[in-house]
Amino acid sequence: MAYVVTEPCVGCKITYCAASCPVEAFREGKDYLVIDPDICINCNDCLRECPVNAIFPEDEVPVIWKDWIVLNAKESKTLPMINDLKKPLLDKNCNIKEL
Repeated sequence: MAYVVTEPCVGCKITYCAASCPVEAFREGKDYLVIDPDICINCNDCLRECPVNAIFPEDEVPVIWKDWIVLNAKESKTLPMINDLKKPLLDKNCNIKEL
């Protein structure tokens, strides 16, 4: 079971999670990240690094964001890999618990 990036990432795109991933499972969209479920090893590193609570184990994704399971699987096949820190977007909709 892979981890899934969900809607709270949109507009924030804080890349601590991608930089902590030991297997390069993260992919970068214009204003969000996704995880390739075929590469994710469920190590929990990304979960601990997400300051907006956007990452969940697949079986714990809240009902309102269940469509993000398919979105991660689909988008991860076409988006470029990201494994380093980049300047976050931090738009007005970001709800950061700490940074």
